[in-house]
Amino acid sequence: MDEEYDVIVLGTGLKECILSGLLSVDGLKVLHMDRNDYYGGDSTSLNLNQLWKKFRGEDKPPAHLGASRDYNVDMVPKWLWFMSPDHIAGPPFHQSRGRDEKITKFGAIHCSMFMMANGTLVRTLIHTDVTKYLSFKAVDGSFVFSKGKIHKVPATDMEALKSPLMGIFEKRRARNFFIYVQDYNEADPNTHKGLDLTRITTRELISKHGLSDDTVDFIGHALALHRDDRYLNEPALDTVKRMKLYAESLARFQGGSPYIYPLYGLGELPQAFARLSAVYGGTYMLNKPECKVEFDMEGKVCGVTSEGETAKCKKVVCDPSYLPNKVRKIGKVARAIAIMSHPIPNTNESHSVQIILPQKQLGRKSDMYVFCCSYTHNVAPKGKFIAFVSAEAETDNPQSELKPGIDLLGQVDELFFDMYDRYEPSNESSLDNCFISTSYDATTHFETTVTDVLNMYTAITGKTVDLSVDLSAASAAEEY
Repeated sequence: MDEEYDVIVLGTGLKECILSGLLSVDGLKVLHMDRNDYYGGDSTSLNLNQLWKKFRGEDKPPAHLGASRDYNVDMVPKWLWFMSPDHIAGPPFHQSRGRDEKITKFGAIHCSMFMMANGTLVRTLIHTDVTKYLSFKAVDGSFVFSKGKIHKVPATDMEALKSPLMGIFEKRRARNFFIYVQDYNEADPNTHKGLDLTRITTRELISKHGLSDDTVDFIGHALALHRDDRYLNEPALDTVKRMKLYAESLARFQGGSPYIYPLYGLGELPQAFARLSAVYGGTYMLNKPECKVEFDMEGKVCGVTSEGETAKCKKVVCDPSYLPNKVRKIGKVARAIAIMSHPIPNTNESHSVQIILPQKQLGRKSDMYVFCCSYTHNVAPKGKFIAFVSAEAETDNPQSELKPGIDLLGQVDELFFDMYDRYEPSNESSLDNCFISTSYDATTHFETTVTDVLNMYTAITGKTVDLSVDLSAASAAEEY
């Protein structure tokens, strides 16, 4: 360990592992350490025994829930925006789990997330060729909560015509707006219709099309995936780009949603990027206690000490827990994890879904998210479903605060509640060479996660990641 490295990465959460992989590919000498004896950090996946011990304080769950190894419960559940039909090719990297038994069927992640098909994480996966270590499967449906009911976000023209989200005249106005967004090309002024979207607000753009408040709610939160209504008073270009990303991702799937999700849960992602780093010369050390960051007389990082040994370095990358004196609290996330024996009611029997509950529908300051996945993604035993309800905490009572989302789940077998603090860096990385990630938010997609990673990469290297990749490079694989 007494060597010098370009970068030492502390923590094996998804953000840290992506950065470790990218920096190793760049030819930097990287040492990656974690105080835990497993990969993933806060974005790991837990089996049933681990889940039970974390939330109930014991490791003997009821026998009727099935074998512990059949669970993979994500601790940071997020979807990926979809990028190719069915799921990305490449055998699941089972060996990365380091287990003797067969791959577990039940995987729970602390805060599950989906991927957008054309989104930045998918492009990063292709850019680094990490797709060869992973397999993904399409998510069945995307839904939105409006006027006390669950509605499918229309995925086709026919669904849009039949959708009760809008009346017949409103559908015509919305169609004209969608056509404008679809045709909009930032580089072609002829598509702008005389509007400068960097100057006019989203509210002003929408008012020009005469859309109702309910339609604006649906567009802003279910399509553009804004977390609250601040976007209405911000430049319209961001919302238009978000809507185009949704549409492009949906078109690549040509099905019920624009999202994909890894087989065996999100815990596979950190391990895949860790493997990438190792292939390019990165060194990994797990189960390293303390991991004290050392500084020189000028306040710049100079190394990391663990178990009496110090590894020298020029820069440190870490999650907030490794440098608590250089971060500030920015909020809390409330979440519930449910084990169920059925799909979420009123979602067309979908085995994997996202439901967005816009803030206005609940009288909140920000949205609430419901995520559900099942044995079809190999994260639960056959016949079992795992659902997550999450939101930016506005009270100290998650049971009460998350009730609108929990009420949508129907009968549950088991229900767990949790709250965790969110932090962001308060240091100036150019002065101390410490690059700290921001805590995961309550959203169920990866766009904010990867934006943080790419910004950190640029701050560390002075370069940007070229994500102009060939999305067709990831071909479809056979379904399991």
